[in-house]
Amino acid sequence: MKKTLIMFLAIPCLARGICAQGTRVATTKTDTVRRLSIDSDTAFHPIDLQRAIQLAQRNAPIAVQARGQIRTANSSVRAAYAAFLPGVTITAGQSNQTGDRLGQSGNIVPFNPKHPWSYTTGIRSTLRLFDGGQRFYQISQSKADVGAAEANDVAQQFNVALQVKTQYYAILAARESEAAAATQLDQAVAQLQAAAARVRAGAATLSDSLRSVIQVGDARLALLTAQNSLRIASAALTRLVAAPYLVTAQAIDSLERPLSPIDSAQLVELALRGPAVEQANAQLLSAQAAVRSARTPYLPTVDLTFTRGGSGFAPYGTGASGDTLLNRQYPYANTFQFSASYPLFNNYQRENALTLARVAKENADATLRDSRLAAQQNLVQQLASLRAAEERIRIQQASVASAEEDLRVQQQRYALGASTLLDLLTSQTTLDQQRAALIQARQDYRIARAQIEAIIGRDLQ
Repeated sequence: MKKTLIMFLAIPCLARGICAQGTRVATTKTDTVRRLSIDSDTAFHPIDLQRAIQLAQRNAPIAVQARGQIRTANSSVRAAYAAFLPGVTITAGQSNQTGDRLGQSGNIVPFNPKHPWSYTTGIRSTLRLFDGGQRFYQISQSKADVGAAEANDVAQQFNVALQVKTQYYAILAARESEAAAATQLDQAVAQLQAAAARVRAGAATLSDSLRSVIQVGDARLALLTAQNSLRIASAALTRLVAAPYLVTAQAIDSLERPLSPIDSAQLVELALRGPAVEQANAQLLSAQAAVRSARTPYLPTVDLTFTRGGSGFAPYGTGASGDTLLNRQYPYANTFQFSASYPLFNNYQRENALTLARVAKENADATLRDSRLAAQQNLVQQLASLRAAEERIRIQQASVASAEEDLRVQQQRYALGASTLLDLLTSQTTLDQQRAALIQARQDYRIARAQIEAIIGRDLQ
């Protein structure tokens, strides 16, 4: 009996404390949101999606490496064409002779020449006339490598765009979650105040107020979690765009966008010509040219060589008037030489190179086939995810509207004493779940569109 009396007397004090706590919670929530907006204004700089993609595609390491592969492949093409030009080598040298030598009678005599220094100059040029077509095949292989590098560049550009969109959409989802958590906190604080008032009036039990306090705490945790997710996604976006300052998504991008129709048949055709398939196809062409090039060592090679050289005792820059480096008072000789060579046996090197080239071609063929099937598979999966996300968005929008109306009715019934706090909290929990499901559906829809764009190698309208 005494315990019951003490609890009855403590209820008004506890109710006043709960009301004060609710006021502090509301103030804390307002301060938290205000701090977040201050952080957004001073630390995080808004950036639109297209600008973020452009910066990331310019600065991302994989994008830089892809552009470097294009330059390397183009350089190989120039080198392949240059193989048809003759190579030119200029030589020059000098030597000094001192010491002893054998005399005419076979004895050793001092070597004391009049001109101890001797000089040589020369030029040599070699042109390969026939190599079995190897140079032509190398040009074809190098051009195919350029095509593969360009396709890889496109693939990496859209891969970077996908990473940027993923983080950008994560920011949008975090903002939506933050707004939902703020609304949840407002409703929880209002419920706490209403419950405290009913406790003071003796129309509700202390359990109602305690449950309301738990709801307020859960709402605050949800708000903090959303804010933390926003900062984490913004930091990840900053790394992708390689900005010297922290960036975040623009607030206007958080608005709901209408769902646009997609032609599935056209997307399948685009996927079969996507960057991954184009790269695999170019690699197959390169492997085919490599096989033809590996067969050329079974044919002879024919070279034409021209050599002009001379030697004498006059140092460089001296001699008769008009002398040049290659036209001195030396005895010069001009030599034209045709040579043909054919390796009868080169320790199984030709056979080994041909086997490796054929295996590489078979691998490239299998890779191309698998790339087409993978593109088709991924497109079907992402289209299914996109369609499902579209339908989930429509369903969740209706569910959120119904849950909001249900909560409004339960709040009125609870205020009139026609329902219990448990019914009200159940409606509130249902609304929170439906809001979270709607946010996730929008996130899945955006990511599915970005995945499809990466597969086909172009932006969806």
